[in-house]
Amino acid sequence: VVVKLDSRTITHKVDVGGVKLNLRTPDEVRAAYDAIRNSLESLGKSDAFDGVTVQPMAKLGGLEVILGSSLDAQFGPVVLFGSGGSLVEVYRDRALALPPLNTTLARRMMEQTKIYEALKGVRGQQGVDLDALERLVVRFSQLVAEQKLVKELDINPLLASSSGLLALDARVVLHSADADLAALPRLAIRPYPRQYVRPWTMKDGREVTIRPIRPEDEPLLVAFHHDLSEQSVYMRYAGVMKLQQRVAHERLARIAFNDYSREIALVVEVEGENGASEIAAVGRLRKLFGTNDGEFAMLVSDRYQRQGLGTEVLGRLVEIGQDEGLSRIVADMLRENTAMQRVSKRHGFEIVGELDDSMVRAVKVLRT
Repeated sequence: VVVKLDSRTITHKVDVGGVKLNLRTPDEVRAAYDAIRNSLESLGKSDAFDGVTVQPMAKLGGLEVILGSSLDAQFGPVVLFGSGGSLVEVYRDRALALPPLNTTLARRMMEQTKIYEALKGVRGQQGVDLDALERLVVRFSQLVAEQKLVKELDINPLLASSSGLLALDARVVLHSADADLAALPRLAIRPYPRQYVRPWTMKDGREVTIRPIRPEDEPLLVAFHHDLSEQSVYMRYAGVMKLQQRVAHERLARIAFNDYSREIALVVEVEGENGASEIAAVGRLRKLFGTNDGEFAMLVSDRYQRQGLGTEVLGRLVEIGQDEGLSRIVADMLRENTAMQRVSKRHGFEIVGELDDSMVRAVKVLRT
């Protein structure tokens, strides 16, 4: 078994002789208890002794990593990943990221560390389950983002092996219970707006999910653009836009990776004929720079048109605009795009004028 110091004030137990490993008998456990207590007394820290914890000795081989979070004066909560264990301050192999993370961002942070290559497997050793580690990092970042009273949080060491992941030690520091939550450092990146994830039923009875876009949606966006007709592309972009341009990684990465405080794109996710997820429509609302107005744009796949998706997505974009405190929502569209004009009018938009011979503008006032 393992005997560890239990203390509310001492966080680095090894530094004070507070960890005893590979204990096999009750006598060894008692001796470890006495040794830890005596060690604190010799250091003048008797008041920090709250007892010990007795745990099974982990028998897994593997690599020790650290997963932690602390507060930055400018950026708020910051997540750390890197080489862990008692020599974490010696190796200084670490990477930082701003929560909340998605799987893509978690993997990119892990890739910045030297230990990442070892985690993949070296010299005949089997690598760890990187997908499981990635999911753990994401959940850790969500915990940090959602629990504002968490000031510092460390899992060190986190033992990563081909057999699984095991937290060998952890440390949590909280703000005081009477802390003013509004005064605490805020997240630099707005969390995923889960409140806008809701189901809906198309006219043909199929269930869909309308939700904010995620960076992981990029492959689905590629397939979405492959299905669009030239007519749909022309109506959306008011001109010809080649497929290679529309599916370029640089472009789709910007579209799929939203700063939700400045723009929110909604996608309609539907189960395709082969059981895989597909995107049936995309609607976007972005704040116009220097104003309190928002601009919407929308595109529905040809295979899913005339199912009411355009009307439903625009209704939800209007709802988001109201929640975000926008004054107006506008959209510029081709004069010949009568279908989009009809959808706009259903939600109270007014076609207020002509921009030129080919374009008109739809405007909805949300507040004056």
